[in-house]
Amino acid sequence: MNPDRLFDLLPAVHREHDDARGHALRALLAIIGEQVDVVEDDIERLYANWFIETCDDWVVPYIGDLIGYRAVHDAGEPGDPHTARASARNRILIPRREIAGTIAYRRRKGTVALLEEIGNHVAGWPARVVEFYRLLGWMQHLDHVHVHRGQTLDVRRGAILDAAGGPFEQIAHTVDVRRGNSHRTTGRFNIPGLALFVWRLQAYSVSRTNAEASDWKSPAGWTLANCIEDEAPNYYTFSVLGNSTPLFNRPRPEERPTDIAGAINVPEPIRRRALDTPAHRASTDYYGPRASLAVWAPGWPVKNAPQPIPADAVIPADLSRWHYDPPRNHIAVDPETGRIAFPSLQLPRQGVLVHYHYGFSADIGGGEYPRTVSQPAGTRIYRVGEGAPHKKIRAALDAWQQDTSPPRSAVIEIVDSGVYTEPLDITMAAGTVLQIRAASGVRPVIRLLDYMADRPDGLSIRGAAGSRVTLDGLLIVGRGLNVSGTDTDAATTGPDLCQVVIRHCTLVPGWALLHDCEPRRPTEPSVQLMGTTANLVVEHSIIGGIEVVGSQYNREPTAIAVSDTIWDATSGTRAALNGSDDTAAYVRLTVARSTVIGIVRAHEVVAAENSIFTSEVIVSRTQTGCVRFCHVPPKSQTPRRFECQPDLVAASLTGPAKHQAEARVRPRFDSVRYGTPTYGRLAESCAEEITRGADDESEMGAFHDVYAPQRAANLRARLDEYTVAGMDAGIIYAT
Repeated sequence: MNPDRLFDLLPAVHREHDDARGHALRALLAIIGEQVDVVEDDIERLYANWFIETCDDWVVPYIGDLIGYRAVHDAGEPGDPHTARASARNRILIPRREIAGTIAYRRRKGTVALLEEIGNHVAGWPARVVEFYRLLGWMQHLDHVHVHRGQTLDVRRGAILDAAGGPFEQIAHTVDVRRGNSHRTTGRFNIPGLALFVWRLQAYSVSRTNAEASDWKSPAGWTLANCIEDEAPNYYTFSVLGNSTPLFNRPRPEERPTDIAGAINVPEPIRRRALDTPAHRASTDYYGPRASLAVWAPGWPVKNAPQPIPADAVIPADLSRWHYDPPRNHIAVDPETGRIAFPSLQLPRQGVLVHYHYGFSADIGGGEYPRTVSQPAGTRIYRVGEGAPHKKIRAALDAWQQDTSPPRSAVIEIVDSGVYTEPLDITMAAGTVLQIRAASGVRPVIRLLDYMADRPDGLSIRGAAGSRVTLDGLLIVGRGLNVSGTDTDAATTGPDLCQVVIRHCTLVPGWALLHDCEPRRPTEPSVQLMGTTANLVVEHSIIGGIEVVGSQYNREPTAIAVSDTIWDATSGTRAALNGSDDTAAYVRLTVARSTVIGIVRAHEVVAAENSIFTSEVIVSRTQTGCVRFCHVPPKSQTPRRFECQPDLVAASLTGPAKHQAEARVRPRFDSVRYGTPTYGRLAESCAEEITRGADDESEMGAFHDVYAPQRAANLRARLDEYTVAGMDAGIIYAT
């Protein structure tokens, strides 16, 4: 607001007199104007709080109470709405969109389209309703044939076989007497049976620039594919890491609210037969510049050929063994492995670029999802990428350091999802602040190669006292991050870097991936702290092991804080955190809402909460600190523990019963390999003590803030409320 708006309302004669007397009246009215702005804003908020679309979060349950909306207590109780984390949780417990549609829901109670809509509005999961009585095998009357009911199995129709057991099944079944909403084993095929299939995995795009803003007729809209030279020069993967990964559909909204979701409307993995057409070419439902995937090969098969490669030149094929050579002027694409094959005698000479979608559970580890970016006041931004002043990160760093009046704070912002293959050795002057970040909505890749034989090739950061470095939104592959002091050879080190922050980044565990997502260098750490006093902060990221070298010479332990992160040493027998020669790292560790795969050896644990430690935690100093609401394996040496597993379930047991209880609550994951869609996600068979073991009854681990148990509890309650009496409605996870 204008601070002089009250002063400007005065007659000119009073303003002139005030100017002659030193602006005392102007200053007084500016102070009064600040309070007027506060009152006006409050009045404006009071009006906005009348409506569910514009009200504050704390008003939502009060509006819900006016229309008889009742929260589900099984999902937990709302907390303090003024804290960011509690506010996010309250949005799950009391969804604004559900309250906005409650009256309309009651009018449409019992309709199939409504149940799908509830899945989206209540749980935030794409959904499809299946009425199982339509899939029961029965003798039809010849005068009244139901052609859309379940059919007998035809083994020659591969597409129907692919859909067996899923939400789009068409095969007839005999009666299943188990109930669809059973708390033990969920039944399916019965007359009152009804299921809501939900997709928990999200489809994340990978492109060179923001999909909505890019020009899809130029190469700027794509990212690099990876050539698999170990197999043949004509083979590529969509993933720049070279691993096989299923491609996911980019969901499209249904055309009408009454439509039932089809395969094209949900984020599910694309099957080969779904991509195929009767002409054995790629379906435009999935292939194309604004669809789920596309391939760009400039100058292929001939100069000035139309790009991206047209759908009628793409053959869906099984490339799981790479044993396929497509015909001339055609390429083969396997959506189930994310692989591409060109004709062996017709190679793309100018490289291959791709656009595709991959599946993952949440917004961590970097990706083309919206992120909040910020920087201190007075920061100078140096942009890198397509259409930016700098084409390389090194060039932007040099421009900052060679600036005639270099600012103390700088941001190097990468504006596209390109691949940057260059060595990075960063030296910070005293008191300077540097942020290397991806622009919101892009995910650049920094590929570190074996450049120099006489020194490390990782991303090296060193700095003088008071300097800070932040990495935000990056995927780093090939090597790890080396953080060192200004003089790592000294027996005692003085202050150097103040802090290194890794936020929304992926430092690939094991440095790189093989084709089957196995780590290429499984014993190598992702972060190495060498003789430095710098504090390390890791947030919403995926990283490998952390090694601390030379910290015993520091006067105080190095502080490491890890939150909302998958911290993966690639095996439970390897070290997620340790010092040199497998000694305890001289650090003060804080862990919150993280999944730690590997052994942790630390001098001190300040606090650990709502986290999963899959292997032993060995702490030297156990007199201070606290571990609460975590899974800590037996025989761990930690500070005092509160409400931890398996301590709780085994507290009153001895002998074999105790060992059985400890084995039952051991965390189980769908996958522990980075590069797979279900990486780090707790399995459905995991014990409830883990899946609802956090202090707010959410799950332990890196996906705590997804609030999956609360979403599922809300959804079950609403299904019971809006289904027809006598129906058995259950939830089945499609992904």
